[in-house]
Amino acid sequence: MPEVKKDTTPPVTEAVPGPTSTCPGAGFSLAHISDLHLTTLAGARASQLLSKRILGYLSWRRRRRIVHRLDIVESLLDDLRVTCPDHIAVTGDLTHVGLPGEFTEAGQWLKTLAPPDRVTVIPGNHEAYAGRAWIKSCAMWAPYLASDSQQDIPKTADFFPSLRIRGQVALISLCSARASLPFLAIGSLGRLQLAGLEKLLRKTGEQGLLRVILIHHPPVPGTIKWRKRLVDSKEFVDVLVRNGAELVLHGHTHYPAFSLVATPAGNIPVIGAPSASELNPWSGHCAKYNIYRIGHNGQLTMFVRGYSETLGRFVAEQETTLTLPYSHGTRAL
Repeated sequence: MPEVKKDTTPPVTEAVPGPTSTCPGAGFSLAHISDLHLTTLAGARASQLLSKRILGYLSWRRRRRIVHRLDIVESLLDDLRVTCPDHIAVTGDLTHVGLPGEFTEAGQWLKTLAPPDRVTVIPGNHEAYAGRAWIKSCAMWAPYLASDSQQDIPKTADFFPSLRIRGQVALISLCSARASLPFLAIGSLGRLQLAGLEKLLRKTGEQGLLRVILIHHPPVPGTIKWRKRLVDSKEFVDVLVRNGAELVLHGHTHYPAFSLVATPAGNIPVIGAPSASELNPWSGHCAKYNIYRIGHNGQLTMFVRGYSETLGRFVAEQETTLTLPYSHGTRAL
């Protein structure tokens, strides 16, 4: 098993002086938001809630509709207009139980976020809450899911892995979403998708691109509880060790997560963003999102922005500088 170094958060250096410090000008800036759960189940019919969905509905009635706040989502939109990232990555769980109406509602919200060429979305386990019909519903978000061009690799869930190239950055999206049994929230990639990932990593590495992988479930073993794990996390890490990557971003945990995967080219940062809409007095989770500024010579600066209930807006919380491995002779930006 390859060496995996785990921690909860990267080391803090200093507070971000202000939102303008994350604007474009020194490399490529990427906002990372996750686990918004921004939809409502108020109009759900009893016939739609058969099977596992009834548990999700009861969870929404009891707690989720209270702690995932739409006013925080609106504040997030306002903050993104100020921080002006070049691109936005949304790593899953826009819905609660993956009903078709929720996909429509979330799709309308995505239109307010930014144009599809500036936003990349992947599904989470809540999109795949039950059955396989979610794949058809997920196609409503096609402009935010699809590759820039046709890739000569098999696809899982019709879109994945997908590849979007922005300047010298290759955004590789994966789908770990799958329906699971009640009280489980596991995910998997499968052999087909892992083979496609290997091909894309090799190709984009040879092109000298900086490769950023987007996945919903934490891909490093031990990051999250067993019942919420990525089943084939070891196989995923093996692909990274063989082919390299520069950065892996995920959601699912609802709290900040940070790990390093050791490869021959260097340590790959694996960063999990908390929910960007949650203010939860029971767990202590508070809405946050990250902005990564990818600069020259493999330097990554991560800005954490958190919601302040007192001010009613997102504010700068910390700034961290990391060094990316730069495998396969990746060019500076």
